[in-house]
Amino acid sequence: MISFASDNYAPAHPKVLEKMAQVNQNHLPAYGNDPFSEQAKTLIKTHLKAPAAEVFFVFNGTGANVIAIENVVHSWNSLICATTAHINVDEGGAPEKILGTKLVDLPTKDGKLTPELISPVFTRMGDEHTSQPNLISITQSTEMGTLYQPKEIKALAEFAHKNNAFLHMDGARLSNAAASLGVGFDEFTTACGVDLLSFGGTKNGLIAAEAVVIFNPELAKNTRWIRKSNMQLASKHRFLAAQFLALLETDLWKENATNANQMAQRLRAAIVNNKKIEITQETQANAVFAILKKDDITKLQKDFHFYIWNDQTNEVRWMCSWDTTPAQVDEFAKAINSL
Repeated sequence: MISFASDNYAPAHPKVLEKMAQVNQNHLPAYGNDPFSEQAKTLIKTHLKAPAAEVFFVFNGTGANVIAIENVVHSWNSLICATTAHINVDEGGAPEKILGTKLVDLPTKDGKLTPELISPVFTRMGDEHTSQPNLISITQSTEMGTLYQPKEIKALAEFAHKNNAFLHMDGARLSNAAASLGVGFDEFTTACGVDLLSFGGTKNGLIAAEAVVIFNPELAKNTRWIRKSNMQLASKHRFLAAQFLALLETDLWKENATNANQMAQRLRAAIVNNKKIEITQETQANAVFAILKKDDITKLQKDFHFYIWNDQTNEVRWMCSWDTTPAQVDEFAKAINSL
């Protein structure tokens, strides 16, 4: 079965496995006190042009998001996100359960927040009877496959800082965003005033490795304990670091993300003129969203695996990966157009 369900379904890139094998030699200090972990941290800070930042490796995206958020959010605070945000709908309530904080989710047409959407939430500030918003969380690229332009991120950061709040970026598909925008990671994070970053790798060819990046070291004073108490500190830490070394020492991150993005564009181009399909979002990263008839979805799912995004509207999500091939896309497009 050919899968367009999720970039998580894809295997690890062979070069990632090779790098993990390379570090699988001899005894080395555990819990991140090894040279490979230091190299990987330095590499991330170099890519972000943020030499003072603190970097913490974790196993998965939910862990990265919760740990990043916990550095600034208290139980009396509220966190603002899009209704479609991963922290809101796909993390099993982890932010609420673990942090005890309130999520204020705002409906958007494309998964993107704006200062205008957020502004009404910042009312009753100082009122002890209502939770106090102090964090805005955005996803880049968004859960709807769209992208924030750097100027949009900068505007959100400026709004947050003006209101004594912080900006967090869920970068589960950070590489797809950078490849699509044609810029370095720093140009839509460091340069735009992002405070906290979940740097994703698993969706771009890694096995199980994400990184929490805190740009202001003053905010990272307790992160070591936050990571440990949230059960995200790896004993054999070097194997998390090795995955990021494989991804970032060369342009592997860009090659993987570019292929996924290009395959999504190829799929869109092949079906865009099909009158039985309504494409619902811009294809700016590696996802195509469309509405089909329910019977047509059932027919397609006999041979191809993908998710129904919205059961009420029959909207589906078709996700391409680092290893998706033109032949697979063409075969899927042919099946769609033959309905």
